[in-house]
Amino acid sequence: MMLELHDPVVSLMRQVGCDVVMPRYRNLAADEVSEKAADDFVTIADKESELRLAEGLAAILPEAGIIGEEACAADPAILDRAGEGLNWIIDPIDGTGNFASGNPPFGIMIALSDGGTTLAGWILDPLTGRLCHAMLGGGSHIDGEKVRARESGQALPIAALAVYFMTGEERADIQARAKDRFTLVDIPRCAAEQYPRLVLGQNDVSVFARTLPWDHAAGTLFLNEAGGCCQRLDGSAYRVGDTRRGLLGASSPRLWDQAADILIRQG
Repeated sequence: MMLELHDPVVSLMRQVGCDVVMPRYRNLAADEVSEKAADDFVTIADKESELRLAEGLAAILPEAGIIGEEACAADPAILDRAGEGLNWIIDPIDGTGNFASGNPPFGIMIALSDGGTTLAGWILDPLTGRLCHAMLGGGSHIDGEKVRARESGQALPIAALAVYFMTGEERADIQARAKDRFTLVDIPRCAAEQYPRLVLGQNDVSVFARTLPWDHAAGTLFLNEAGGCCQRLDGSAYRVGDTRRGLLGASSPRLWDQAADILIRQG
């Protein structure tokens, strides 16, 4: 079934990117951007993209529910059933803050989950056309070519730490632990870009505090199927519907263990 779904899903994502997302890029009026919460933006393009994606995905696989970021913002109760049964998970524009500012990166992310397990995921960069996708047990691909995650090879592993949803105490602790143990780089503020960076050897480690399914269902599957490692801070698997905070991703299991020892386990 996953193979049969791939082409229709990709076609839908590319069409929405072309028809809805890109025409609004650097072309948003002031009243077409708002804040859902502090530093958490939504635009008219997010809303229109989600409507088109939800409609198209429902036609592709009618028996699956729809868990969309903007729908959940309007009705948080929708998220309560994210781990139950078959569901499409939609991030209509990941990296909305970048998009609203007229800057890359941003992306469209779709995942299909069943009972909390992610079965397939797709990540589209509408600017470049790059498509990352993965299927459970089927490996990871970029633009149709199978990929394997690789380490950067730097003396100090390259770490991108998403600390902006952490408390001040959490932020200070993880930054102190990371100092002189990693080469710290800026985060893209876009999971649709961060996960490919871990696979492509641009970053070695990333930590996320907030772990909402539209941000991470597709990406965790993509990284794990590529041979990297993305797990909860206690080493358990990421599952849709699990509301715990904290996620650690690395370009290899070896680096995941090393990062966990430094950033999480030591007192």
